[in-house]
Amino acid sequence: MVRIMIPTALALAMLCGSAFVIAQANPVVIIKTNKGDITIELDQARAPLSVKNFLRYVDEKFFDNTIFHRVISGFMIQGGGLTADFTEKAAHPPIKNEAGNGLKNLRGTIAMARTEDPNSATCQFYINHVDNLNLDGMKYAVFGKVIKGMDVVDAIAAGPTGTIRGYADAPRLTITILSVRRAGSF
Repeated sequence: MVRIMIPTALALAMLCGSAFVIAQANPVVIIKTNKGDITIELDQARAPLSVKNFLRYVDEKFFDNTIFHRVISGFMIQGGGLTADFTEKAAHPPIKNEAGNGLKNLRGTIAMARTEDPNSATCQFYINHVDNLNLDGMKYAVFGKVIKGMDVVDAIAAGPTGTIRGYADAPRLTITILSVRRAGSF
């Protein structure tokens, strides 16, 4: 006799005759840096435009060999748009701001960097080193959180900074983003 095991939720749905959808897991990406890896879970339900935008850059390998160019201990680390010689990479058009999605600028969250225009985010992102709830009121859109590697964020934030090629708060020792890939695609 062969027994087929049906997961409980599926069995209940079949018994009740109801249709159901299996929840899709949030995408996870790994930011490999010369200081270590940072694993990020993206919240596509609450920030679908930001996640789609970020994953577009990930899939294009856009972030490879960019840097964290702005680091302020006790605030955040920002990167994703400049090369090691502080040349800005050409980005796709900006996206609509998704601030107000219920996600807060808490320690370890990732959000879109932008100019004064709330709808100007392209490729640059930042990771909050501490809770920065003031950024919620300023409409900076959070779209995920660090699930592993906050020690790397802390190490990056602890390094010495200065003004380099006109960029204030730049790490004196280059922090290279070697690659950003979807988990399981290395």
